[in-house]
Amino acid sequence: MIQAILEYFSSFTAMQYAIIAMNLLLLVLARPIILKTAGSLSPRQIDFRVSVLRVLNLAILAAICYNRDYASDAQNGVEDQGFAVKIVFILVALYLAYLASNIASYVMRSKYGKTSNSGDGLQISDTYRSRMLTLVASTVITIIVIIVVIRIAGFSSLLEAGGAIGFVGVFLALTQQAWAPDIISGLVLLNSEMLSEGDLIELGDSQPILARVFKTKIFHTVLIDVVNNHRIMVSNSKLREQTIHSLSKFASARGLREKITFKIGYETKTSSIKVMLLEAFDNVAQASESSIDNAHPLEIRVLETGDHAVEWGVFYYIKDVGEIIATRQRLAEEVLEASRRHGISLSTPTTHVVAISSTESSKLPLG
Repeated sequence: MIQAILEYFSSFTAMQYAIIAMNLLLLVLARPIILKTAGSLSPRQIDFRVSVLRVLNLAILAAICYNRDYASDAQNGVEDQGFAVKIVFILVALYLAYLASNIASYVMRSKYGKTSNSGDGLQISDTYRSRMLTLVASTVITIIVIIVVIRIAGFSSLLEAGGAIGFVGVFLALTQQAWAPDIISGLVLLNSEMLSEGDLIELGDSQPILARVFKTKIFHTVLIDVVNNHRIMVSNSKLREQTIHSLSKFASARGLREKITFKIGYETKTSSIKVMLLEAFDNVAQASESSIDNAHPLEIRVLETGDHAVEWGVFYYIKDVGEIIATRQRLAEEVLEASRRHGISLSTPTTHVVAISSTESSKLPLG
């Protein structure tokens, strides 16, 4: 058995041995290479890229063995051997193109990306410039590998090569509505710097979603729903059509200005309402886990004088936007408890308008 294996591999040429050795080495180093160039990719994406590289490695090894078998078989002609060689070189070209694309992405992100410190250590995230240059580099690499594959496949004449490239051009033209708007929108979003990775945003107007930006990619953006703790994938073109409130980018050095509203009946005195709200907010601000910035005075304002009740608004500043949901919940709970202590109802009163006819009004006693 061992002698048969040794006889089988003894017929390989020096170039075939070199290609086999290189592929075996890259097969082992596939994961370290991807981990080095991955950036902030998820484990599933890393596993996918490692699998692609290893599948190409195995395909190259299979093509070399196929070429060796047909080259040593006297019944097969030169065309079979040439076909196997072409398959080997095409697979090598695809492998090198995919590897070069990953390396180009790593180089652009390292040079033009945004460096930040997190719990996992130093992180480098993409910026508009790094994504743009990565896209340009990937496009150039794709065009080069298409031309190389066409040349290896034997399309030597201008008509054959032009027809193959033309087919690719027609395919891209027919499918541009599916990918072009998302690519352009993604570049616009990255250039606006409104959706940096890790930012907290409020998406939409009617029923806004509070989410954290996980990653903005070429075709879509991945968000994390802060309330329900799950991921949301939104195409970049759809994302641009919605109203985006960036809570992580303050307009003031004081921090994020928040508002909480209550509707209280007209019978309650203004001074009693203010005392109750100040007491509730002071209790929350004094807690050790509180994110309310009590260095700035609380603002209590009347927002609207409605038909049934007065709408009061309390404006405050928050230091850590990551605690925005917990802070809102603590404030609502504390205001509810304070209203009970002060005997102030937070339920909206219901008023009734009674219409009296002229006949009935004439029967009413005068004086």
